[in-house]
Amino acid sequence: MINTTLCYIRRGEEYLMLHRIKKKHDLNQDKWIGIGGKFEDGESPEDCLLREAREEIAGSLKVKEKEIVFTSGGTESNNMALIGAAMAARRKGNHLITTCIEHASVYNTMSFLEEQGFRITYLPVDQDGIVSLDALREAICDDTILVSIMYVNNEMGAVEPVAEIGKLIKSIRPDIYFHVDAIQAYGKYVIRPKKEGIDLMSVSGHKIHGPKGVGFLYVDEKVRIKPIIFGGGQQKGMRSGTENVPGCAGLGMAVREIYKDHDERVERLYALKDRLVQGLSSLEGVTVHGRTGRDSAPQIVSAGFEGVRAEVLLHALEDRGIYVSSGSACSSNHPGVSGTLRGIGVRESLLDSTLRFSFGVFNTEDEVDYCLEVLRELLPVLRRYRRA
Repeated sequence: MINTTLCYIRRGEEYLMLHRIKKKHDLNQDKWIGIGGKFEDGESPEDCLLREAREEIAGSLKVKEKEIVFTSGGTESNNMALIGAAMAARRKGNHLITTCIEHASVYNTMSFLEEQGFRITYLPVDQDGIVSLDALREAICDDTILVSIMYVNNEMGAVEPVAEIGKLIKSIRPDIYFHVDAIQAYGKYVIRPKKEGIDLMSVSGHKIHGPKGVGFLYVDEKVRIKPIIFGGGQQKGMRSGTENVPGCAGLGMAVREIYKDHDERVERLYALKDRLVQGLSSLEGVTVHGRTGRDSAPQIVSAGFEGVRAEVLLHALEDRGIYVSSGSACSSNHPGVSGTLRGIGVRESLLDSTLRFSFGVFNTEDEVDYCLEVLRELLPVLRRYRRA
């Protein structure tokens, strides 16, 4: 007798189902069923679901299942990678390298590590948000133990040359760990950590339409990190605490779906981005920040609106059913002003007047056109009431 486990995810009266058509010799070939699979020896139903999710994630990265650690999301993944790796490698050195435009979950964690006696180098970026390989090369020294650079910037969509960075680091010192915050990149790009020299990589579930409150950290099997959560020793002692089984199962499902017809989905996102960028560029007093072509992320546009406070425009758009972000996440000496925008040299008048527009696979051209139409209507009105 073959035992299997199934997990059904319900929303209202709807159930999420899988159409089993990909696996060869599948017992459930061509059936519509829930998430799950065949038990292995000694597995509980929960263990089976967790393994199936790990298999799905590992397969998308071409890595081993044992290299995937489930977390509560991107913030925990970044904290685990940075604190865990830094503490484990402390005897080798105390120097860490990152950039000036990282997400708060990296930047603030680096600040914490600085308080613990580590020395941090923050690399500058150019006007497009791209880090200099020469600056990185110069920053690496004998006591460098970790480099952390995001794959895609969350505020402006800058794409860092991750593979080149990984190659550079390993050519200088193969023992330096390379951590990548791929929270805005996973699902949009096909990522191969082994080929790109990535030792640790953070991912969040809700960025790929998975459940909130779940994510994962890829940890290369050769990397040693210390746990930062202690308790019952779950996940081989790497991350104690009862696993969020439904969340992990949903994450596995989201991974399968996001990489289905992947090239077509990404091209559709780029088409939406091109449409928005062209429309924004035609509006008076609007500046689109950074690169906007295929060398930028497909799902993010950052634009500054001269003479209009970001918060005011954000709420005006919200009243019309358009939801955007004024996101400042990383580093700033001025509350509410983005460290990323300062880092790329945005002029002072736009620092408090910039919004981030983000796309998902369910957005449409009509929605982009509606957004542009509303902006054409709102901007002249809001500028009449600008602060002196």
